[in-house]
Amino acid sequence: MPRRPKPLTPRALAFAIALAATPGIALAQSSANVCPLGAFTCPVVKNNFALCKKNDLLNFYVPGLPTVVNRAAAPAQVYGDKFSSPDSNLYHLTGDTSLERLDQLLRANSLTYNADTTAYDAEGNVRYQEQDMLFSANNMRGTTDPEYGVANNVRYQLLTSRGNGVANQAIMLDENRSKFHAVTYSTCDIDSRLWSIRARTLTMDENTGRGVGHDVTMRIKGVPFLWLPWMSFPIDHQRQSGFLYPSFGKRGRAGFMFAIPYYWNIAPNYDATFTPMWFGNRGGMLGTQFRYMTQSSKGIFNLDYMPNDKTTGTDRGYLTFSNQTALPWNLEWSTSIAKVTDKSYFQDFGLNNMSSLVTLLGSSSYVTSSGNWWSAGVGVDTYQITTPGLPDTAAPYRRLPRLFFNADQPIGGPGGPEWGVNAEAVRFVKPEAIGGDRFDLFPYLAWPLQGPAWFLRPEFGVRYTTYNLPQPVAPGDPTHPSRTTPIFDVDAGLIFERDLHLFGNDYTQTLEPRVYYLYVPYRNQNDIPLFDTQPLTFDFWQLFTTNSFSGADRQMNANNLSLALTTRILNESGVELLSASIGQIRYFTPEKVTLTPGGAVMNYSGSDYVANLTIALNDNWRVTSSQEWNPNTNETDASMVGLQRRLWGDGIVNLNYRFRRGLLEQANISAEVPIGAAWKLVGGYTYSMSQKQAIDSFAGLQWDSCCMAISVLSRHYVYDFKGDSNNAIMFEIQFKGLGSYGQHTGTFLQNAILGYQ
Repeated sequence: MPRRPKPLTPRALAFAIALAATPGIALAQSSANVCPLGAFTCPVVKNNFALCKKNDLLNFYVPGLPTVVNRAAAPAQVYGDKFSSPDSNLYHLTGDTSLERLDQLLRANSLTYNADTTAYDAEGNVRYQEQDMLFSANNMRGTTDPEYGVANNVRYQLLTSRGNGVANQAIMLDENRSKFHAVTYSTCDIDSRLWSIRARTLTMDENTGRGVGHDVTMRIKGVPFLWLPWMSFPIDHQRQSGFLYPSFGKRGRAGFMFAIPYYWNIAPNYDATFTPMWFGNRGGMLGTQFRYMTQSSKGIFNLDYMPNDKTTGTDRGYLTFSNQTALPWNLEWSTSIAKVTDKSYFQDFGLNNMSSLVTLLGSSSYVTSSGNWWSAGVGVDTYQITTPGLPDTAAPYRRLPRLFFNADQPIGGPGGPEWGVNAEAVRFVKPEAIGGDRFDLFPYLAWPLQGPAWFLRPEFGVRYTTYNLPQPVAPGDPTHPSRTTPIFDVDAGLIFERDLHLFGNDYTQTLEPRVYYLYVPYRNQNDIPLFDTQPLTFDFWQLFTTNSFSGADRQMNANNLSLALTTRILNESGVELLSASIGQIRYFTPEKVTLTPGGAVMNYSGSDYVANLTIALNDNWRVTSSQEWNPNTNETDASMVGLQRRLWGDGIVNLNYRFRRGLLEQANISAEVPIGAAWKLVGGYTYSMSQKQAIDSFAGLQWDSCCMAISVLSRHYVYDFKGDSNNAIMFEIQFKGLGSYGQHTGTFLQNAILGYQ
């Protein structure tokens, strides 16, 4: 065991030395999150230092010091090989000297302390450590009351983050403020700084959470690439006013873009960001974001505005607003508004080249309330077409207003029958179209029964829908059409289980037959308008629904029996490794209700067969498939096949095929392929067989290191239904723990590559 120096006399222990410590830059660190196979999006990992050296600490670090401290109540303990005191106030310590006070540890070859003035002087191989800081110096002088110190030739490291560097001189101004001269800062390994900041002076203030540098130069491998006369940056997680890192790239058809945001920390519950932007083909734009949070409200307001676009000569803009407010009497007001000045906005200024595909913007505002068994609300819904060439009349009807009430309550307690009601009243408004009022009411009774291996749920209800129209749908039709339709259905199923032994492992297999009967008598609905109703896409879950139309303007007739069978294989932990389902509807009477009068009546004995399959036999492979086969035409009406393969940890390859008769046929491949620990290839290609052209393709290269990452992407994509295309280049460089420059490529890649990490 190392020799412990002999403690000093009680008189020497009487004084307490509280040395000021350099505030650290608190840089968030996070480890890679596991992304489940098949996940649509994976958590974004910020400041991933996984490639850095483990426990890369300065060699004089001492483990085991306290981490929870109350220094004011703790005495100092001073040790040394030799001790002398020429008078009652002055103490000289030489040899292996140290001073300890909870988490603080000061070591030097010699230490002098004046108990009267609290002045100290540490000389030779000075090493200082506390819970947040570790540094060495040639010497250090100062006072403990007030806290002040000057250290020369400093080498420092932040223990709560990866910040480290050197300085010619460090001045501890007080307990929370420090000033450095000729200083460097980096989050790289201490013996391999790929990038660094060098500043003539750097002041750090723990009270404000800011670091302010003057005459700042950023360097990569020692080569300067950016000089700033002044730079302010956060040293902890406090929100602070100041400029954020600039971004640049090519956005939509607006050309080269450069932006530099300014963040304004108005109050703890208010802030704003102003982003001046310049587009090479369009001119200047100002982006504004305002966020607020009160006891009863929270919301975000965004406005991007360009006066006098150089290309069009018009003003351009995009506004979004979202708000949630708690009102008295258990009411809540929620609002979501989105508006653009023109239909070409997203094609010209599409953010991250993704929003150029937006064709419709919806806005709504509702006041709602709910209880244990009910919910109700009143509000409005409006829509805006954002695709050039589409007329405004293609937008859905506005709902001005819409009222709804839903309830579901057991009769006589849980486990017995229950009653419920779904009610909605809407006024539909649309320019250059006939609107009207609609009231839809569906009261029902149900009795859900179930056991460990079975369930049975009969339900009976009556759907009543009535309208108030300014004019009839067709001459001779009523202006107050109505429809009353009883609806009866029974949903029942069994669950069988058996033990399964495969490939030396034990599993559980289930067999789950399900039967669903639906009866709805036919009602002629040709005199009823179409406000918000469309046929639903047929899939497996349509086997068990009471209507094949969305909205209330059409109610299908039915005398149907749905038959389905599902089997699953689960491992000993209950994780589903395989799920396969198949089903079909058997029609005892034709479905006569069509969307428009004179539409084709389905007069088949059975629906399409629909099947779903998911296989995930281990953590690296996943196969999904959905098929829809029409036995009446012997044709496949819809097909989807997807294959996902994990590669070497965070790599992934996706193969997908999508087909829907008369609508689309596309094949897609996307991949994130690690090449060693530092490099990745990313890419994607989507080909439309029906259009006989590639509609989206991108390729890029990513490089990652301990403290720095670079992404370069090139993309070619079709941005409208006419087949017009565009090219884009995205570039981003990230200095981990400090920030990034360029477009945020991770946002695009998360949308483009299923399971991208």
